[in-house]
Amino acid sequence: MVRPNHKGVDFGIWNKIDTGQLSCPLDVHTARIAKQLGLLKRKQNDAKALEELDTNLRAFDPFDPVKYDFALFGIGAFEQF
Repeated sequence: MVRPNHKGVDFGIWNKIDTGQLSCPLDVHTARIAKQLGLLKRKQNDAKALEELDTNLRAFDPFDPVKYDFALFGIGAFEQF
């Protein structure tokens, strides 16, 4: 809903929220792959884990850290990693 719709992923209708403010959805798939990649060390999938993952993803792209969600979720849900 936040990214401009010309990017092909979101509708772009929430234009008052900056993509840098977003957090990566932390589900079992993204957490498992993030742990395997060393992006997440915390064992519990809780608010502290989300903060750790966000911090590490922001190191790659502070302006749109959530763009990595698709890759983390996709690998975790559909691939054997």
